[in-house]
Amino acid sequence: MTKRILIALTSHDDLGGVRRTGYYVPEAAHPWEIFLQAGFDVDVASVQGGAPPQDGFDPDDPTQTAFLAALELSGTLRLADVDAATYDAVLYAGGHGTMWDFPDDPDVRRLGREIYERGGVVAAVCHGPSALVNLTLSDGSHLVAGKRVAAFTNAEEKAAGLTEVVPFLLADALTERGARHEPAGDFQAQVVVDGRLATGQNPASAAPLAKRVLELLEQPTSEG
Repeated sequence: MTKRILIALTSHDDLGGVRRTGYYVPEAAHPWEIFLQAGFDVDVASVQGGAPPQDGFDPDDPTQTAFLAALELSGTLRLADVDAATYDAVLYAGGHGTMWDFPDDPDVRRLGREIYERGGVVAAVCHGPSALVNLTLSDGSHLVAGKRVAAFTNAEEKAAGLTEVVPFLLADALTERGARHEPAGDFQAQVVVDGRLATGQNPASAAPLAKRVLELLEQPTSEG
């Protein structure tokens, strides 16, 4: 049976009053293309469903254009309406909007927990690991506790000029939950895999992360 992957997007469009934001289009589009080319079924969902707010769109990138055209036809599912039991993996795409709605959304947490506890893969890129900040397993432990992770770094946030704008610093929050944050240089691709948890540091990490997700899904069995 063909395996299914869910790409989860933010629905938050306000970057702390500075400008509009949303999900970072290439961080969803490039994994989407890689998953489809590998023969997987891919669905896209967002916190509120419908047409999610965008950021970082490059009209000269045909992959991004194709992704947005597909979304325009189908919209996105609402995370609350998604049955985790039908997916083998979830990828939380980044974009600064995730910093506001991912950490405390109950369905962001539910989907990650249920997919992981069924033996599936949980992946997140750039600011997408904000979904992991409050994601706890059925025993109450944080999914990231004791695990190696990559995420948008404090140095990258400073370089973006948004240290005082975002509601928290992502790398610090993950570390506070017991994760071992492993940063690379600013805006260099960095993917960290720890069991069935796969994370990427920044936009450059999105495509390499998607390839690692495929590797995990193609293994006969995966361990914690």
